[in-house]
Amino acid sequence: MSNSNWKFNGEIINDFETHIKKSVPNYTQGHDLILKLSDFFVKEDSLIYEIGSSTGILSFHLAKRHGKKQNTKFIAIEIEQDMINYAKTKYNSPNLEFLQEDIITYDLNQNFNSDMIISYYTMQFIHPKFRQNIFNNIYNNLNWGGAFIMFEKVRANDARFQDIITTLYTDFKLENGFSEKEIIDKTKSLKGILEPFSTQANVDMLKRAGFVDIISIMKYLNFEGFLAIK
Repeated sequence: MSNSNWKFNGEIINDFETHIKKSVPNYTQGHDLILKLSDFFVKEDSLIYEIGSSTGILSFHLAKRHGKKQNTKFIAIEIEQDMINYAKTKYNSPNLEFLQEDIITYDLNQNFNSDMIISYYTMQFIHPKFRQNIFNNIYNNLNWGGAFIMFEKVRANDARFQDIITTLYTDFKLENGFSEKEIIDKTKSLKGILEPFSTQANVDMLKRAGFVDIISIMKYLNFEGFLAIK
């Protein structure tokens, strides 16, 4: 792969779910945790967003879990049309809508306020100059008591820790069958595209948006889940 050319479209889509499970520790467990957390926030007449829904599998399972709740609607937002096409083919549900939109420009507040918004390893791919505004929009869209659940790759707060974590993460990918060349090529392709923040930087952005109640709900190496309640 060339520098800075990673795309979430084309041939990668058919193998995306298999690939991501091998690339991100506890990827499926994170989905399971979100499903269980949703029971605390999803009610009848709730509106739920997922930002960056990729193949749509998480939104589909959420919609299925809460399918008996009246007038509850799930909206999965994804910028890549190829992903949307795949999702509509594989993960249809009457209470789930897939939208091809860019969260940088999409108006969350055009619908009713939501009870839960999810970002599962999405913010890290959005240019840093746009992130605070997106966090602000998320906070403003949530009903009081609503939840923002965000999973992100995070940077360590110290160079020594970063070196240790990077080495362990490389070992993880090697153990999952990736070759050294594949790992190097992927790293090169993500230059300037994947821009993780530290745990503290993510928390700071949440606080600037208005969130006060914030907790880490899952952490393994440089992968972390956050729950913020308005």
